[in-house]
Amino acid sequence: MSTRPFEKLPTIRAKLGSTIVFAVGMTVILVYFILAFALRNSFRDADLVDLLRLAQSHSAEQTPVGDGRTSFLAIVDGGPTWIGGELPQPPMFDGGVHVGVANGVEYAAVPLRGDAAGMFYAVRREPGFVVASTRFLLEFWPQLLVAGALASGIALVVARYLARGMTQPLRDMARAAQRMEVGDYSQRVHTLSRDEVGQLATAFNRMSGELENLERSRRDLVANVSHELKTPITAIRAHLENVLDGVEAPDPATLQVMLTQTERLSRLIDQLLELSRLESGELPLRREEVELGSLVSQVLSEIDVARSDRAVEVSSDVPADLPPIEADRERVHQVLFNLLDNAVRFTPSGGSVTVSAERHDGSVEVRVTDTGVGISPEHLPRLFERFYRADPARSRDDGGTGIGLAIARSVVEAHGGHLSAASVLGTGSVFTFDLPVASIPKTKRGEP
Repeated sequence: MSTRPFEKLPTIRAKLGSTIVFAVGMTVILVYFILAFALRNSFRDADLVDLLRLAQSHSAEQTPVGDGRTSFLAIVDGGPTWIGGELPQPPMFDGGVHVGVANGVEYAAVPLRGDAAGMFYAVRREPGFVVASTRFLLEFWPQLLVAGALASGIALVVARYLARGMTQPLRDMARAAQRMEVGDYSQRVHTLSRDEVGQLATAFNRMSGELENLERSRRDLVANVSHELKTPITAIRAHLENVLDGVEAPDPATLQVMLTQTERLSRLIDQLLELSRLESGELPLRREEVELGSLVSQVLSEIDVARSDRAVEVSSDVPADLPPIEADRERVHQVLFNLLDNAVRFTPSGGSVTVSAERHDGSVEVRVTDTGVGISPEHLPRLFERFYRADPARSRDDGGTGIGLAIARSVVEAHGGHLSAASVLGTGSVFTFDLPVASIPKTKRGEP
């Protein structure tokens, strides 16, 4: 497999420096050739002066000798005589000094000196395009070489200086990644650049922050699961040891306590498995048309039974003409029950909890509003995390596992919706989620 130029260089600075030096070198060479082309005729005057000097110096000689590149032409009594190689004949003159270029030759004409009368020419072929263009380079190559070397050296120094600043965030990211390999996710990269490297540094910081949050959530999950499992297991073990030691009798009351703890343990495990399947998409949804008003009424009646000891008014404000939603009835039932159960538990006696809904384009927005104690702003961002409790002691004593809201969020997101919470401490909370409207109502299908 072929490799690109500079691909084997060990560092980005070396690659960037080599690229810049190469670009500068190619630019210098190109400039030199452009100059050579532009100045290809700049030596013509000097050549003509040289020809004139040769013509004047040899015009009095009987047998002039050329320099190998120059031929001489004597015009005596109208007859041309070539000395050296014969070349295209230049223009004829009767007297005076003349220099110029004609018929592909450079010439210089002077009167013959001595007894003979006539004109004497020094003639040389006009340089071709390539020769004329490269003559500049051949004449000044030492100066051009020094200038090119200086330009490349300056470019190399500037490139390494610039490359050091440009690649500093990359080196910082490499060191941070090495720290992250051993579990330190607090590493961040600081850069003021707005280019691609700066964008990469920003994405890296965002990724490290997410990894830090994920690692914290993982540790919290392990700690919380261990605690939630340990509590009922410890209670069951304590009662069993008491029964074995004869401290307690295996009467129905003792067995009921152990059964309650066993049910709590089983409920926690079932919820964890259910949440895992929801988040991985392995739990299928049985989508159907659901009349939200009747479902809310069913959940409210169940809450009245389950929380009959709470003097809290629970009501429904779902419009009768609300279109049916397309969802898994049991899962939406689970979301509503979780939200209403939490709202009733955290609303003091005399308060109220209301379920309302309204249509927004292709979805139905459902709100569960309470007049309870509210939630502190610092708890809202983590409210839907597994095992997170804004009031740990009260939730645990009341039978909660801290996983209901996480399941509710996963169910809503599985339907393509979003679950959010807003609250004012001491005033109450509002939980809002949306579900898709059924595409074809039953009345249009000819169903009763």
